[in-house]
Amino acid sequence: MLKQCIPKTQVWMVVFCIGIWALPCFANNSENSEIYELPEESLQYSISLLGIPAGTATMETFSQTLANGLSVLQLNSTAKSNDFISLFFPVNNMVRSTVNAHTLLPLHLLFQRREGTRHEDFDITFDHEARQVTILKKGERRTMPIPNQTHDGLSCLYFLRQMSRLVPGQSVMLTIHHDKNNYEVEVQVETIELVQGPWGAAEAIRLLAVMPFRGIFLNEGNIRFWLTNDVQRIPLKMEARVIVGSVQAVLESWPGSPKSARLF
Repeated sequence: MLKQCIPKTQVWMVVFCIGIWALPCFANNSENSEIYELPEESLQYSISLLGIPAGTATMETFSQTLANGLSVLQLNSTAKSNDFISLFFPVNNMVRSTVNAHTLLPLHLLFQRREGTRHEDFDITFDHEARQVTILKKGERRTMPIPNQTHDGLSCLYFLRQMSRLVPGQSVMLTIHHDKNNYEVEVQVETIELVQGPWGAAEAIRLLAVMPFRGIFLNEGNIRFWLTNDVQRIPLKMEARVIVGSVQAVLESWPGSPKSARLF
């Protein structure tokens, strides 16, 4: 049963693609921007499918300065199946997003999919002044329009993380370009609650991404995730429904994580 279902679910990259764990950003969000400068970091996650350990994932951030003097952040995420799952369906995916360090808008996205016998890459370059993207996939190049301040499936998570106000009962509207389409996604701020994990107990903001499309994995419905209720907004956990049940990603540890109920 497991062997039959895993190729259909494609649950990998759930944590990272709101679309992440994967949005036009409206004017009412502008007051939240430029509040917190995202640091360089390396976060490690464990992934389980139906409660069965399935693999590991990472989220990493690096600072860079381009030749033209522009400061950017390199956002990297990976997902890899463990030895047991790899016997049936090996997975080794990578997403790399280069974003403007000031606006967090994407400049370039590279996705390398390695799932079973399926190997494909696609490359997207964002031109926000011209409001268009150039997509390179399977040797074919295509240009299409995008709305103002469009994100990719990884940059949107980091945009949410730097917002100063995420108030329960309110929603954030974002726009993401995914698979040659532009989508509006509502992210509902549900509540603030304590979350338990290998790092102890942490106060977290619980959010729900209302998904109008299937992402890189075949999620069946919405995605719920938790960010620490502090200035860092560390992604602690994610849960989503897939064809055969549920998938969960949990942060294993992060540098300097306190063993306390509150993180600020």
